Amino acid sequence: MENNSNFIKTIIKEDLESGKHSEIVTRFPPEPNGYLHIGHAKSIVINFSLADEFNGTTNLRFDDTNPTKEDQEYVDSIKEDVKWLGFDWDNLFFASNYFDEMYNRAVLLIKKGLAYVDDLTAEEIREYRGTLTEPGKMSPYRDRSAEENLDLFERMKNGEFENGSKVLRAKIDMASPNLNMRDPVIYRIAHATHHNTGDKWCIYPMYDFAHPLEDAIEGVTHSICTTEFEDHRPLYDWVVEHCEMESVPHQYEFGRLNLTNTVMSKRKLKVLVDEGFVDGWDDPRMPTISGLRRRGYTPEAIVNFVQETGVSKASGTADSAMLEHFVREDLKLKAPRTMGILRPLKVVITNYPEGQVEMLDAEINPENPEMGVRKIPFSREIYIEQEDFMENPPKKYFRLFPGNEVRLKHAYFIKCEEVIKDSEGNVIEIHCTYDPETKSGSGFTGRKVKGTIHWVEASQAIPAEFRLYEPLILDDELEAAEEAGEETTFIDHVNKNSLEIIQGFVEPNMKDVKSQEKFQFFRHGYFNVDPKLSTVEKTVFNLIVSLKSSFKL
Repeated sequence: MENNSNFIKTIIKEDLESGKHSEIVTRFPPEPNGYLHIGHAKSIVINFSLADEFNGTTNLRFDDTNPTKEDQEYVDSIKEDVKWLGFDWDNLFFASNYFDEMYNRAVLLIKKGLAYVDDLTAEEIREYRGTLTEPGKMSPYRDRSAEENLDLFERMKNGEFENGSKVLRAKIDMASPNLNMRDPVIYRIAHATHHNTGDKWCIYPMYDFAHPLEDAIEGVTHSICTTEFEDHRPLYDWVVEHCEMESVPHQYEFGRLNLTNTVMSKRKLKVLVDEGFVDGWDDPRMPTISGLRRRGYTPEAIVNFVQETGVSKASGTADSAMLEHFVREDLKLKAPRTMGILRPLKVVITNYPEGQVEMLDAEINPENPEMGVRKIPFSREIYIEQEDFMENPPKKYFRLFPGNEVRLKHAYFIKCEEVIKDSEGNVIEIHCTYDPETKSGSGFTGRKVKGTIHWVEASQAIPAEFRLYEPLILDDELEAAEEAGEETTFIDHVNKNSLEIIQGFVEPNMKDVKSQEKFQFFRHGYFNVDPKLSTVEKTVFNLIVSLKSSFKL
């Protein structure tokens, strides 16, 4: 269900009806310096969906103006993520393809007396900038002549100066109440090889200068970004106006998407990767698109979740349980049901014929009968979950215990007759009897049992690894520490139990499962076949989400 709260849609509708625009052009402009996360998914959905709804176009533009942090690896991963989410761009652009145009527009500003080369250091520029309550100070280089500035800027381009020795600044207003307008740096020197332009350039435009020019060059009508750029909009408009761009885009800001029990900052995510808290950017605990994909989240679930959060000016934090809800909703009719034993306990059915194996019918998905029926083997020896047996159970425990009878899902009633223990007193095997008249589907009504447990036939069971996940960051702990005035960082609250790896068994018909196939394991949850760790010898299943949720829409 889509939330109708979308103020940008209202603006677009009015712009088309008034004739301000005849066609809508949006863009998704990631910087290729990391992997996309769930917050970026919101921007992707907004930009592509709005253009689709109004028969417009969407550009995928790589904002590659910082060669020291960018890489082709990130370009490729971003393309894959956008396509996986179900979107396709009308045009693929790189900001670096506009470097000549940007340079010429900077020259135009110098000629108009609206830009100057400054020799102050980065630290001095910060000092001269002033504060929110005090105006900034003029740089001693602010009044250089246009001729001197043109000469210095060209020499910067030609590589005559070292990194950090000079910058080009816009000449606006050092007393502006908006700090972004206090002569912002618009070009800096960076002797670095660029992933797209190689060694052609050694000066690079700053984001606040490059971004509005990119939008104008591409004819973007609605430049949609998050609210942290709201204070940058006056500079955006200033650049478009004074660089005399033919097309005049407008910037609109929406509240960014945050999620509980994780972090959404690229910088913090990089710390988790670099310091080994996770196994790379696509670790299934990460909120990156590639991590969610590997975990088993579906693109449909992510898009539905993003749409439900709506588009407003207010930033908000969505409960991660809400995202999990949409995953369950998407998988419940798609995912085949199966049985897996995570912590095995052997059961011997003593009155079942030795050497006999019978094939039983089991529905593939009771909520979607069209998916049909699978065959599962049953014999004298099976595995059940350790937690489904207790020697001395509390009241209202309806699973297996001495003298008690339970139903085996899709099979028979069995009754616990004997408990086998090792020398240390640990239960290692259960001996049971079965009642052949109680076969599932036979219509038996002679007596009822209160407990139903799952199982896997022992001789044909396939060994499997299960990876169980908990939230990566413990929000409640972090919040409590901050409220108590403790000095703390998000690293102090990384959940040490966020990953548990256990070895178990699955049904024999799971022998040939493929990477990224998803299943609902009876009573355990939804699982995904890990695309990186699964081998011919052993399949690795990632827990996507548990079966039950407390979340209500």
